Amino acid sequence: MKSDFFALFDALAAGVTGETPITALTAGARWSMAETADSLGLGMATPGSTIPPMYPEGLTGLPLRDAAKAAASWNLEEASFGLAAANAFYNTPAHLEALGTYLPFEKYYTEGIDLRGRTVGIIGHMHGPPGLRDMAKAVYVLERAPQEGDYPDSACDWILPQCDLVLITGSSLINKTLPHLLQLCENAITVLTGPSVPMCPALLDCGIDRLAGLVVTDRAGMAEHVRADRRGNPYGYGKSFLLKKD
Repeated sequence: MKSDFFALFDALAAGVTGETPITALTAGARWSMAETADSLGLGMATPGSTIPPMYPEGLTGLPLRDAAKAAASWNLEEASFGLAAANAFYNTPAHLEALGTYLPFEKYYTEGIDLRGRTVGIIGHMHGPPGLRDMAKAVYVLERAPQEGDYPDSACDWILPQCDLVLITGSSLINKTLPHLLQLCENAITVLTGPSVPMCPALLDCGIDRLAGLVVTDRAGMAEHVRADRRGNPYGYGKSFLLKKD
């Protein structure tokens, strides 16, 4: 019997409909990219191909509704493309307009959350909202490849149950740490953030309070950014969004 571990991935894939095929896949050093005739989706490039892929012939040519199922793959390279395929469906200008989730540049995905005196966990080496460290009681950064001042991600089981607010990188969908992280954050406000995050309302029923990500509007610019392995923030090639329960 399938474990509830995959409920989140099932919800993600179930919302992808239609027969739109993937026309091209690109693997860069930082991003995996899935393209259709009309859209482009991103997933954080994630190494790990020790497990056979769900689709041995690859995802190119498959309908997005099939390719999106690969986000659940334990072959993490395939999973990064599976999530990119899901994002090619969800993260489009048309869906952004229909859901009314555009997040203006001058706002932030924690808008409306009182940060004063909060204990905050950040999964992934992110800065968080401006002024966070001045307002919060404590800020813990947890990272798989820790930098100066970061905790290793093995500290999540100790730190996250203490947190009031947890910001989680979207790449946790790909590496499959997200289900456990959400279990540790049952008493916290959770925000899934980054260009890998799908604008999928069903995920808000899976223990996530806010989804904050990117809709690509400059396809040519983003494609060149990925293919050239350019460093830097990719948000200049699109519009940010915020989808939330409240």
